[in-house]
Amino acid sequence: MRLLVAAAVSGWLVVALTSCGETASTNEVVKGKLDEETKLAIVDQYMEATHTQQEVLRGAQMNVDIEAKLPSLEKRGKLQALRKISKLGRITYKALGFSGDTTVKQEVIARYLAAESEARDFGTIAITPANYKFRYAGRLSQGGRTLQILDITPRKKMVGLFKGELWLDAETGMPVRESGQFVKTPSIFLKKIAFVRYYELRDGVSFPSHIESTVDTRIVGRAELEIYFTNFTREETLADDGVAVDASGAANDKAAANDKADASSTAAPSVPAENVP
Repeated sequence: MRLLVAAAVSGWLVVALTSCGETASTNEVVKGKLDEETKLAIVDQYMEATHTQQEVLRGAQMNVDIEAKLPSLEKRGKLQALRKISKLGRITYKALGFSGDTTVKQEVIARYLAAESEARDFGTIAITPANYKFRYAGRLSQGGRTLQILDITPRKKMVGLFKGELWLDAETGMPVRESGQFVKTPSIFLKKIAFVRYYELRDGVSFPSHIESTVDTRIVGRAELEIYFTNFTREETLADDGVAVDASGAANDKAAANDKADASSTAAPSVPAENVP
């Protein structure tokens, strides 16, 4: 049995295809109800944990391998890139190499990277009580850890919001897995979309691990992506006005200008987990 799941960024949403063997099918979920005070405590812990996560990821860089293909057209391509998050929270990419078909690069990979780099107002789609209703769904044990499962439902129908689940580490409140279906598509060229995102706990902090994704489009058919994140490091000298680089390796001066504008504001924008694929 296969499960359609997805990853999303502003303006470009990706549906993931992942094996159910990596989910609760190998672990029995203990369902139950909690009193309102206990449920709120779990949500509060999650909010504090994601704030810590965002702060840790600021000024970080990592290697990203993106493999994409268009099965119906028998086309594929692979991009290797360096992904940076400035101290202001701006996500930029520097292409290290590409091989494969240019259609895949332009219609799949470049769109994904551009959408993530250009996403600005993350607060409007962040997983917060202002945007979502939370319901306790149960718990399970996985890899020696206890995970709390929360069902989340958006309070409004807006691009970037989804209905689904959060799997949280019971000890730290950090996200381990996010999945669901988006309540609104950003374009008539995209059909029904859903997602899953996996994180790896390191020293009590969640780091993005991988995304296996597909998107059904009305133009080039189904696109499939596999995205892996490796070699996390902190770049203390990483510039806050870093220049975004698209899949072709060209500099995006607009990204630099946007970051400079951010620097003059009183509050730096946050980068939630959903924009760390």
